[in-house]
Amino acid sequence: MQSRDRAAWWGLAGVVVLIALAFAVPRVLGWEVWPRAPRSASPREIPPLHGLWQPHWWGPGTLPALLLAVLGVRSGASLAHRLSWRGLLAACYVGGVAWLLALAFVDGSAGISRALGDHYEYLRSARAVTDVSGLLHSYVDRIPIDASDAWPTHPAGHPPLALLLFVGLVRVGLGGSFAAGLVVTLVAATTAPAVVVTLRALGAERAARTAVPFLVLTPAAVFMAVSADAVFAAVVAWGLACLALSATATTRRRVLAWAVLAGLLLGAAVMMSYGLPLVGLVAIAILAAARSWRPFLVAAAAALLVVLRFAAAGFAWWEAYPVLQRRYWDGIAADRPGSYWMWGNLAALLVCAGPLVGVGLVQACVVPRRADRVVVLLVAAAAACVLLADLSQMSRAEVERIWLPFVPWLTLSIVLLPERWRHWGLLAQAVWALLVQQLLYTTW
Repeated sequence: MQSRDRAAWWGLAGVVVLIALAFAVPRVLGWEVWPRAPRSASPREIPPLHGLWQPHWWGPGTLPALLLAVLGVRSGASLAHRLSWRGLLAACYVGGVAWLLALAFVDGSAGISRALGDHYEYLRSARAVTDVSGLLHSYVDRIPIDASDAWPTHPAGHPPLALLLFVGLVRVGLGGSFAAGLVVTLVAATTAPAVVVTLRALGAERAARTAVPFLVLTPAAVFMAVSADAVFAAVVAWGLACLALSATATTRRRVLAWAVLAGLLLGAAVMMSYGLPLVGLVAIAILAAARSWRPFLVAAAAALLVVLRFAAAGFAWWEAYPVLQRRYWDGIAADRPGSYWMWGNLAALLVCAGPLVGVGLVQACVVPRRADRVVVLLVAAAAACVLLADLSQMSRAEVERIWLPFVPWLTLSIVLLPERWRHWGLLAQAVWALLVQQLLYTTW
């Protein structure tokens, strides 16, 4: 127990130092690290985040957020272990929606509508789409920054399924910024239940119940509400949940059905973000945790089918990615110093996920117990995804949004901490989320 406590204290010290240095070094040294493009530069910039220093001490969502935090800290852990399984999933989702909306509404209704209404986001482009087939055939040609009809930042930076999601919302009458923001928030909140389902399928129900309060009251909620990347996170999480259900199914029919669904969802995720093939590492960890490789070929084939179907329709992922790389380095990324962002990104991730996640990651490296095998495998795989993404240099800045699909799996590391660390840690995570929301303009 002493070694576990010691590891936690060292982890906390490391997290504090990393975050403090990431905020202080650019300002103290006068180092321009370009967290924002020149068109939106501001003296209130707060690298390593994309946002701005903008304290606002009270808003419409402040009181509900405070009440949810108090309720979650006081009763969350006990409720998570007492509720029936279906009741737990329902509470997990409802609590997540409430937390996301309360934090967003600290900024009033603009907290829901502002981000998606931005010119550089998806909605404006989605409203202009009249021909999906033509869009797919011309998509790659519009990625270069100097193209005459170049895509705005977010459509250019992602495969077309991300944009097509919003095209769908527009066509069913939900293309307003506020309506689309609500839809995105409701979908994003399903991420936590999906992670919990995954753990239970792998025989780690106790860990799942322990993780629920931390997945619900996550500081990442500040960045999840109305962020398309949070939708990607939900799609990934449900794809992985289906894979876990396939790997532990008891009949051949269920193995195949869940494997096909897992592959289709994970293939869809690849067509939403160029970085999400990395989630294959978490998929492998799930199969290793289940000690079953039966779903592998079926799931992989289903995922590949999604990618090939898009290629047949006019968009080839493997042709688009090199074009995206050129656009990326033709833009602000070339001016962002890798010597800062390689470690500044990790600090931004911890601001998003909460400091306790950093403590849990250190704990995962020290004195792992046999009973923690499933959690350690998932956490290690998610951490490997982050490290590979960081090393790729394709995510200089803005990772508090871009890495959202990895955050819930990293959050599971908190389960590994001693009980007293978890008790006070939930309070710390909730307070951290409130501080980030109240003190910063986070853009997302």
